[in-house]
Amino acid sequence: MLATQHKPAGKDVGKLKKSERRRQILLELKLRPHVRISALAERFNVSTETLRRDMDALAQDKLIDRAHGGASAPSRGHFPSLDERAFARIAERERIADLAAASVRDGETVMIDSGSTTIELAKALAYRATSCTVITNSLPVAMTLGHGVAHVMLCPGEYQAQESAVIGTEALEFIRGFCVDRCMIGASGLSEEGVSETVRGFAAVKREMLRRATTRQLLIDSQKFGLSGLARVADIEDLHTLFTDTRPKGSLLVALEAAHVDIRVAEAVT
Repeated sequence: MLATQHKPAGKDVGKLKKSERRRQILLELKLRPHVRISALAERFNVSTETLRRDMDALAQDKLIDRAHGGASAPSRGHFPSLDERAFARIAERERIADLAAASVRDGETVMIDSGSTTIELAKALAYRATSCTVITNSLPVAMTLGHGVAHVMLCPGEYQAQESAVIGTEALEFIRGFCVDRCMIGASGLSEEGVSETVRGFAAVKREMLRRATTRQLLIDSQKFGLSGLARVADIEDLHTLFTDTRPKGSLLVALEAAHVDIRVAEAVT
């Protein structure tokens, strides 16, 4: 881990893969308020231009704040809202959602949690006119599917306005009252250590949905590979299917294959 790798300057520490390098940047920012591109480039044995691309990508995902010559941790307590996330990587999330929606059959029962990618899933299911029963804690998901042939059940609970969703003990108790064919969730991060979430209260909802489903599926875009959110949701072994836009690589791919997770990639149309 970066916090314990105090190698002398100029030593060749070997080049990390992109996802691991970006994870190490986030770990470093947990220990200090600001990091410099030049120092990290030397530590990771890569060019400063490579580090700038890393930081630009992390800043685009609202995981860091870019600053002159480096980066700092995002403002305390800030995480991009649902509205902010909805405008990021739209094409990739739409492809993931279309691929995932194609796997849902008429008559199935499905739990869908709240998130920007699962809202796209709801749109895709509505477009396909999939006649299924959906249990969700997301108001946008419920509203999108409620106008079509799907039967929608909205969880009660504590309303979280920034996410247009409900959380809390009432939502969890409601979810525990059902057994469904599948759950389809999103997440803040996916690494070899498992699925994680940053939004307050969401991890507990996702965990309960996973427990109540026969088939457990994760929808996540590849920019979240190697990232870890605040709260742990599940081990990789708890998943059956991964829907994403790019095939994972390195240690994450090894972990997914070892757990026999079905990796389904929504390829870009050329």
